[in-house]
Amino acid sequence: MKKPVCVVVGVGPGNGAAFSSRFVKEGYRVALLARSSKFTNQLARELGENSKAYVCDVSNVHTVQDVFKQIYEELGEIDTVIYNAGSGAWGNIDEIKPEAFEINWRINTLGLFIVSRAVIPRMKKRGQGKIIVVGATASRRGGANTVAFAPAKAAQRSLTESMAKYLWPYGIHVALIIIDGVVDLPRIREHMPDKSDNFFVKPTDVANTAFWLTQQPSSAWAFEVEARPFGEIW
Repeated sequence: MKKPVCVVVGVGPGNGAAFSSRFVKEGYRVALLARSSKFTNQLARELGENSKAYVCDVSNVHTVQDVFKQIYEELGEIDTVIYNAGSGAWGNIDEIKPEAFEINWRINTLGLFIVSRAVIPRMKKRGQGKIIVVGATASRRGGANTVAFAPAKAAQRSLTESMAKYLWPYGIHVALIIIDGVVDLPRIREHMPDKSDNFFVKPTDVANTAFWLTQQPSSAWAFEVEARPFGEIW
C-alpha cells in the first residue's frame, strides 16, 4: 500500500520543519518546499527516505506547476497540502515601499492561489484531499506597522474561505490555522530573552493541530482554528 503524500509549502526551522516531521512520523511521504534548498536538504536527510526537498518559488506559476508535476511523478498522489509560505514586511504607510507591499501579497495570497490550482483538479477527481493554510491574527485587523502584512493575510484568509465553500462538497477539506503569537525559534528567543515559555507558540504543537485537522471526519469539519499560547493577551 502506497504511503499518503503531504506537501509542506514554506519549510523553515519553525512551523514548516515541525509540520514535515509530524507527517513523516505519521507515515506520510513528505515533500519539503522552500525558495532555497539549504535548510530543506539537511532536514530531508534528518527525516529519512520518506522526505524530499524541492526548490519552489510559489509566486511563479510555471515553477509551481513544474514542481508539483515532479512531486506527482516521484512521490504519488497528493493527499495533503500545508501552505505555510509567508512574507512579512513591517512598517507604516510612510515606510513600506510598493515592492515590499507587492511581495507580501504575492507570497501569502497569490502563492496560495497558484499552489491550490496545482492540486485541486486531481483532488476533485479522487473526491478527497486536504489543504491547510497557516494564517495570522493580522488577517482580522490592521495595525500601524502591518500595512503590508495585514492586507496580504486578510486576502489569504478570504481566499481560503472562498475555497472552502466551493471545495468542501467535493470532499476536499480546506481549513485555516490562525497563529496568534510569536513562534518559538532560537533567533527569536535571542531578541526576547525576558519572555517566558508561555509567551511563545510551539511549532510542534501547531503541527499537532494541523495533523488533527487532516483527520477530522467530514460530518464535523472545522474551517478556522486558532493557535494561541495561554499567556497571550487577546
